[in-house]
Amino acid sequence: MQRTAINPTDWSLRFGFNQGELLENPSKLLVLSGQVSIDENGRPQHAGDMAAQVGLALDNIEAAAEAAGMTLANVARVTIFTTDMDAMLGASGSFIERFKKVGITPAQTMIGVSRLAMPDLMVELEAILAA
Repeated sequence: MQRTAINPTDWSLRFGFNQGELLENPSKLLVLSGQVSIDENGRPQHAGDMAAQVGLALDNIEAAAEAAGMTLANVARVTIFTTDMDAMLGASGSFIERFKKVGITPAQTMIGVSRLAMPDLMVELEAILAA
């Protein structure tokens, strides 16, 4: 698969993401539902700690990717749903670094919501992966 960044202007690069990703000839596509900060038993983790919730949600994306024979480097798009935009923006550095470590800057959208499925959850990450 060939992956090409699409950025009509470069403002988004300062925030660690591309506005688009052109994926040519992917052989696999993984569309994930929202991943959150829950353990293997479905219990919410890290109440009140946005950075920890983001980290665990990314861990869950990475585990799903591995189950599909992919890695975090295959993420093409992430949609971020958050109940606290300021806290998410504050935690975005570690989020961006996680993708930089694998050499990508996937397309992203961040959406503020009033609540997620469980009251202690502050962030949910949907992802599309391609290989």
